[in-house]
Amino acid sequence: MNIGDRVRLLRGNEEGIIRKISSSGRIQIEIEDGFIIPALKSELVLIHQSEKKHFGDKPVEEKENDSPVPISGPKDQGLYLAFLPINDQSLSLYLINDSRQAYLAHASEVFGDNQRTLLAGTLNPGESKKFDDRLLKEMDEWPGFLLRFIPIHNTLEKAKPAFERQLKMKPTQFFKHLSKAPRLDKTAYLFALEQTTKELDIRALNQELEQINPKAEISKPIKPSKSIDLHIEKLATDPKGMSNSEILRVQLEAFERNLDQAIASGMDEITFIHGIGNGVLRKEIHKRLSQHQNIKYFQDTQKDQWGYGATLVRIS
Repeated sequence: MNIGDRVRLLRGNEEGIIRKISSSGRIQIEIEDGFIIPALKSELVLIHQSEKKHFGDKPVEEKENDSPVPISGPKDQGLYLAFLPINDQSLSLYLINDSRQAYLAHASEVFGDNQRTLLAGTLNPGESKKFDDRLLKEMDEWPGFLLRFIPIHNTLEKAKPAFERQLKMKPTQFFKHLSKAPRLDKTAYLFALEQTTKELDIRALNQELEQINPKAEISKPIKPSKSIDLHIEKLATDPKGMSNSEILRVQLEAFERNLDQAIASGMDEITFIHGIGNGVLRKEIHKRLSQHQNIKYFQDTQKDQWGYGATLVRIS
Protein backbone atom coordinates (compact mmCIF):
# COMPACT_ATOMS: atom_id res chain seq x y z
CA MET A 1 0.00 0.00 0.00
CA ASN A 2 1.21 3.47 -0.92
CA ILE A 3 0.10 7.05 -0.37
CA GLY A 4 -2.69 7.81 -2.84
CA ASP A 5 -4.06 4.25 -2.97
CA ARG A 6 -7.79 3.79 -2.49
CA VAL A 7 -8.67 1.37 0.34
CA ARG A 8 -11.71 -0.03 2.15
CA LEU A 9 -12.03 -0.60 5.91
CA LEU A 10 -12.62 -4.28 6.68
CA ARG A 11 -14.74 -3.52 9.77
CA GLY A 12 -17.07 -1.11 7.95
CA ASN A 13 -18.15 0.16 4.56
CA GLU A 14 -16.00 3.31 4.52
CA GLU A 15 -13.63 3.88 1.62
CA GLY A 16 -10.92 6.47 1.32
CA ILE A 17 -7.49 7.55 0.07
CA ILE A 18 -4.25 6.87 1.96
CA ARG A 19 -2.79 10.24 2.92
CA LYS A 20 0.01 9.25 5.34
CA ILE A 21 1.88 6.11 6.40
CA SER A 22 3.84 6.39 9.67
CA SER A 23 6.99 4.44 10.55
CA SER A 24 5.00 2.51 13.18
CA GLY A 25 2.69 1.13 10.50
CA ARG A 26 -0.35 3.30 11.25
CA ILE A 27 -2.10 4.65 8.19
CA GLN A 28 -4.22 7.79 7.87
CA ILE A 29 -7.15 7.57 5.45
CA GLU A 30 -9.18 10.48 4.12
CA ILE A 31 -12.79 9.31 3.77
CA GLU A 32 -15.47 10.87 1.57
CA ASP A 33 -16.47 13.63 3.99
CA GLY A 34 -12.86 14.89 4.12
CA PHE A 35 -12.28 13.58 7.65
CA ILE A 36 -9.03 11.75 8.46
CA ILE A 37 -9.29 8.46 10.34
CA PRO A 38 -6.40 6.26 11.56
CA ALA A 39 -6.17 2.53 10.90
CA LEU A 40 -3.73 -0.37 10.86
CA LYS A 41 -2.66 -2.01 7.62
CA SER A 42 -4.33 -5.24 8.74
CA GLU A 43 -7.68 -3.39 8.93
CA LEU A 44 -7.56 -2.30 5.27
CA VAL A 45 -8.01 -3.87 1.88
CA LEU A 46 -6.68 -2.29 -1.29
CA ILE A 47 -9.25 -1.49 -3.99
CA HIS A 48 -7.64 -2.45 -7.29
CA GLN A 49 -8.59 -0.96 -10.64
CA SER A 50 -9.50 -4.47 -11.79
CA GLU A 51 -12.25 -4.56 -9.14
CA LYS A 52 -13.76 -1.38 -10.51
CA LYS A 53 -13.57 -2.64 -14.10
CA HIS A 54 -15.19 -5.96 -13.19
CA PHE A 55 -18.01 -4.70 -10.99
CA GLY A 56 -18.40 -1.24 -12.46
CA ASP A 57 -19.23 1.92 -10.52
CA LYS A 58 -21.61 1.70 -7.59
CA PRO A 59 -25.18 2.76 -8.35
CA VAL A 60 -26.19 6.20 -7.13
CA GLU A 61 -28.51 4.75 -4.49
CA GLU A 62 -25.71 2.79 -2.83
CA LYS A 63 -23.39 5.80 -2.74
CA GLU A 64 -26.06 7.84 -1.04
CA ASN A 65 -26.60 5.14 1.59
CA ASP A 66 -22.88 4.92 2.36
CA SER A 67 -22.31 8.66 2.70
CA PRO A 68 -22.80 10.46 6.01
CA VAL A 69 -26.37 11.72 6.28
CA PRO A 70 -27.86 14.24 8.72
CA ILE A 71 -29.86 12.73 11.54
CA SER A 72 -33.39 14.11 11.84
CA GLY A 73 -33.91 16.12 15.00
CA PRO A 74 -36.63 15.29 17.54
CA LYS A 75 -39.81 17.33 17.26
CA ASP A 76 -40.42 17.97 20.95
CA GLN A 77 -37.04 18.14 22.71
CA GLY A 78 -34.17 19.22 20.47
CA LEU A 79 -31.44 17.78 22.70
CA TYR A 80 -28.24 16.63 21.01
CA LEU A 81 -24.88 15.06 21.74
CA ALA A 82 -22.31 16.47 19.31
CA PHE A 83 -18.72 15.40 18.59
CA LEU A 84 -17.02 18.47 17.10
CA PRO A 85 -13.72 17.83 15.23
CA ILE A 86 -10.86 19.96 16.56
CA ASN A 87 -8.38 18.50 14.06
CA ASP A 88 -7.89 15.13 12.37
CA GLN A 89 -7.11 13.52 15.73
CA SER A 90 -9.34 15.07 18.42
CA LEU A 91 -13.03 15.68 19.03
CA SER A 92 -14.77 17.94 21.55
CA LEU A 93 -18.01 16.70 23.13
CA TYR A 94 -20.97 19.04 23.51
CA LEU A 95 -24.50 18.82 24.87
CA ILE A 96 -26.84 21.06 22.87
CA ASN A 97 -30.29 22.26 23.89
CA ASP A 98 -32.05 23.47 20.74
CA SER A 99 -35.45 23.58 22.41
CA ARG A 100 -37.47 26.04 24.51
CA GLN A 101 -37.27 23.82 27.59
CA ALA A 102 -34.57 24.15 30.28
CA TYR A 103 -33.12 20.94 31.71
CA LEU A 104 -30.95 19.74 34.54
CA ALA A 105 -28.38 17.71 32.61
CA HIS A 106 -26.07 14.99 33.89
CA ALA A 107 -23.52 13.32 31.62
CA SER A 108 -21.24 10.49 32.70
CA GLU A 109 -19.08 7.78 31.19
CA VAL A 110 -19.79 4.20 32.21
CA PHE A 111 -17.20 1.54 33.05
CA GLY A 112 -19.22 -1.58 33.90
CA ASP A 113 -20.80 -0.85 37.29
CA ASN A 114 -18.71 2.31 37.74
CA GLN A 115 -19.39 5.82 36.46
CA ARG A 116 -17.49 9.09 36.20
CA THR A 117 -19.39 12.37 35.99
CA LEU A 118 -18.38 14.61 33.09
CA LEU A 119 -21.07 17.30 33.39
CA ALA A 120 -23.76 18.20 35.91
CA GLY A 121 -25.71 21.43 35.69
CA THR A 122 -28.40 23.47 33.98
CA LEU A 123 -28.73 23.36 30.20
CA ASN A 124 -30.78 26.39 29.21
CA PRO A 125 -32.76 26.79 25.97
CA GLY A 126 -30.46 27.58 23.05
CA GLU A 127 -27.35 26.69 25.06
CA SER A 128 -24.48 24.37 24.21
CA LYS A 129 -21.97 23.10 26.76
CA LYS A 130 -18.65 21.42 26.12
CA PHE A 131 -17.90 18.70 28.64
CA ASP A 132 -15.02 16.56 27.36
CA ASP A 133 -12.51 15.76 24.61
CA ARG A 134 -11.78 12.44 22.92
CA LEU A 135 -9.08 11.04 20.61
CA LEU A 136 -10.54 9.59 17.42
CA LYS A 137 -8.01 6.75 17.24
CA GLU A 138 -9.18 5.50 20.65
CA MET A 139 -12.85 5.20 19.67
CA ASP A 140 -12.85 1.42 20.16
CA GLU A 141 -11.82 2.00 23.78
CA TRP A 142 -14.33 4.77 24.56
CA PRO A 143 -16.66 3.87 27.43
CA GLY A 144 -20.41 4.16 27.04
CA PHE A 145 -22.14 7.48 27.78
CA LEU A 146 -25.10 7.84 30.16
CA LEU A 147 -27.08 11.07 29.71
CA ARG A 148 -29.88 12.11 32.06
CA PHE A 149 -32.27 15.05 31.67
CA ILE A 150 -34.77 16.52 34.15
CA PRO A 151 -37.04 19.30 32.79
CA ILE A 152 -37.07 22.55 34.79
CA HIS A 153 -40.58 23.99 35.34
CA ASN A 154 -40.55 27.59 36.55
CA THR A 155 -44.33 27.91 36.33
CA LEU A 156 -47.21 25.67 37.31
CA GLU A 157 -47.71 23.54 34.22
CA LYS A 158 -48.03 19.98 33.09
CA ALA A 159 -44.78 18.31 34.02
CA LYS A 160 -42.60 16.69 31.39
CA PRO A 161 -41.02 13.43 32.61
CA ALA A 162 -37.31 13.08 33.22
CA PHE A 163 -35.51 10.61 30.95
CA GLU A 164 -32.13 9.10 30.21
CA ARG A 165 -30.25 7.94 27.14
CA GLN A 166 -27.35 5.47 26.95
CA LEU A 167 -24.99 5.52 23.97
CA LYS A 168 -22.05 3.37 22.91
CA MET A 169 -20.19 4.65 19.88
CA LYS A 170 -19.41 2.22 17.04
CA PRO A 171 -17.10 3.35 14.21
CA THR A 172 -19.26 1.72 11.51
CA GLN A 173 -22.21 3.95 12.50
CA PHE A 174 -20.45 6.97 14.01
CA PHE A 175 -19.21 8.43 10.70
CA LYS A 176 -22.71 8.33 9.21
CA HIS A 177 -23.95 10.94 11.70
CA LEU A 178 -22.14 13.88 10.12
CA SER A 179 -24.39 16.94 10.12
CA LYS A 180 -24.48 20.66 10.89
CA ALA A 181 -24.86 21.01 14.66
CA PRO A 182 -27.51 23.49 15.82
CA ARG A 183 -26.29 26.37 18.02
CA LEU A 184 -22.65 25.47 17.28
CA ASP A 185 -23.29 26.22 13.59
CA LYS A 186 -20.46 23.84 12.68
CA THR A 187 -20.22 20.42 11.08
CA ALA A 188 -20.09 17.69 13.73
CA TYR A 189 -21.08 14.09 14.37
CA LEU A 190 -24.56 14.64 15.76
CA PHE A 191 -26.79 12.34 17.82
CA ALA A 192 -30.35 13.34 18.68
CA LEU A 193 -31.31 12.44 22.24
CA GLU A 194 -34.96 11.64 21.74
CA GLN A 195 -37.04 10.35 24.63
CA THR A 196 -37.00 6.74 23.48
CA THR A 197 -35.76 5.18 26.70
CA LYS A 198 -37.59 4.63 29.97
CA GLU A 199 -38.57 7.59 32.10
CA LEU A 200 -36.62 8.13 35.30
CA ASP A 201 -38.03 7.55 38.74
CA ILE A 202 -36.99 10.80 40.47
CA ARG A 203 -37.17 9.26 43.96
CA ALA A 204 -34.97 6.38 42.89
CA LEU A 205 -32.54 8.82 41.26
CA ASN A 206 -32.35 10.90 44.46
CA GLN A 207 -31.72 7.77 46.54
CA GLU A 208 -28.98 6.73 44.13
CA LEU A 209 -27.29 10.14 44.40
CA GLU A 210 -27.56 10.06 48.21
CA GLN A 211 -25.89 6.64 48.29
CA ILE A 212 -23.02 8.00 46.22
CA ASN A 213 -22.59 10.98 48.58
CA PRO A 214 -25.13 11.06 51.45
CA LYS A 215 -23.74 14.32 52.87
CA ALA A 216 -23.54 16.12 49.54
CA GLU A 217 -23.97 19.87 49.80
CA ILE A 218 -23.94 22.59 47.20
CA SER A 219 -20.34 23.77 47.26
CA LYS A 220 -19.07 27.20 46.33
CA PRO A 221 -17.22 27.47 43.02
CA ILE A 222 -13.48 26.88 43.34
CA LYS A 223 -11.52 30.09 42.74
CA PRO A 224 -8.33 29.32 40.78
CA SER A 225 -5.07 31.20 40.99
CA LYS A 226 -4.81 34.45 39.03
CA SER A 227 -1.99 32.91 37.00
CA ILE A 228 -2.19 29.34 35.64
CA ASP A 229 0.96 27.64 34.36
CA LEU A 230 0.03 25.22 31.53
CA HIS A 231 3.50 23.75 31.01
CA ILE A 232 3.04 19.98 31.05
CA GLU A 233 5.61 19.59 33.84
CA LYS A 234 3.19 21.46 36.12
CA LEU A 235 0.19 19.33 35.14
CA ALA A 236 1.45 15.74 34.86
CA THR A 237 3.62 13.70 37.22
CA ASP A 238 5.38 11.77 34.43
CA PRO A 239 5.04 13.60 31.09
CA LYS A 240 8.03 11.90 29.41
CA GLY A 241 6.00 9.03 27.99
CA MET A 242 3.14 11.22 26.73
CA SER A 243 2.54 11.88 23.05
CA ASN A 244 2.11 15.41 21.71
CA SER A 245 -1.66 14.93 21.34
CA GLU A 246 -1.94 13.66 24.93
CA ILE A 247 0.06 16.63 26.22
CA LEU A 248 -2.16 19.06 24.30
CA ARG A 249 -5.31 17.35 25.63
CA VAL A 250 -4.12 17.66 29.26
CA GLN A 251 -3.13 21.29 28.78
CA LEU A 252 -6.46 22.22 27.18
CA GLU A 253 -8.41 20.39 29.90
CA ALA A 254 -6.53 22.42 32.53
CA PHE A 255 -7.22 25.62 30.58
CA GLU A 256 -10.97 24.88 30.23
CA ARG A 257 -11.30 23.80 33.88
CA ASN A 258 -9.58 26.89 35.31
CA LEU A 259 -11.39 29.24 32.93
CA ASP A 260 -14.78 27.78 33.92
CA GLN A 261 -13.87 28.08 37.61
CA ALA A 262 -12.72 31.67 37.13
CA ILE A 263 -16.03 32.57 35.47
CA ALA A 264 -18.13 30.69 38.04
CA SER A 265 -16.31 32.27 41.00
CA GLY A 266 -16.73 35.82 39.64
CA MET A 267 -13.11 36.62 38.79
CA ASP A 268 -12.48 39.65 36.55
CA GLU A 269 -9.35 38.30 34.90
CA ILE A 270 -7.02 35.32 34.73
CA THR A 271 -3.65 34.73 33.04
CA PHE A 272 -2.64 31.51 31.29
CA ILE A 273 1.07 30.79 30.86
CA HIS A 274 1.32 28.55 27.80
CA GLY A 275 4.88 29.18 26.64
CA ILE A 276 6.04 29.91 23.11
CA GLY A 277 7.07 26.52 21.69
CA ASN A 278 5.54 25.82 18.28
CA GLY A 279 2.51 28.01 19.05
CA VAL A 280 -0.09 25.22 18.84
CA LEU A 281 -1.32 25.60 22.43
CA ARG A 282 -1.46 29.43 22.21
CA LYS A 283 -3.36 29.25 18.92
CA GLU A 284 -5.91 26.76 20.27
CA ILE A 285 -6.44 28.78 23.47
CA HIS A 286 -6.98 31.99 21.49
CA LYS A 287 -9.39 30.17 19.17
CA ARG A 288 -11.50 28.94 22.09
CA LEU A 289 -11.44 32.31 23.83
CA SER A 290 -12.66 34.04 20.66
CA GLN A 291 -15.71 31.74 20.65
CA HIS A 292 -16.52 32.12 24.35
CA GLN A 293 -19.48 34.33 25.20
CA ASN A 294 -18.24 35.23 28.70
CA ILE A 295 -14.92 36.74 27.56
CA LYS A 296 -14.63 40.53 27.24
CA TYR A 297 -11.24 40.38 25.52
CA PHE A 298 -7.84 38.69 25.73
CA GLN A 299 -4.30 39.74 24.89
CA ASP A 300 -0.66 38.72 25.14
CA THR A 301 0.72 39.87 28.47
CA GLN A 302 3.86 39.98 30.64
CA LYS A 303 6.01 40.23 27.53
CA ASP A 304 9.00 41.30 29.60
CA GLN A 305 8.84 37.96 31.45
CA TRP A 306 7.13 35.53 29.06
CA GLY A 307 7.49 37.13 25.61
CA TYR A 308 4.39 35.92 23.79
CA GLY A 309 4.08 32.94 26.13
CA ALA A 310 1.22 34.21 28.31
CA THR A 311 -2.35 35.37 27.66
CA LEU A 312 -4.40 37.68 29.87
CA VAL A 313 -8.14 36.98 29.79
CA ARG A 314 -10.68 39.65 30.81
CA ILE A 315 -13.96 38.09 31.94
CA SER A 316 -17.25 39.90 31.29
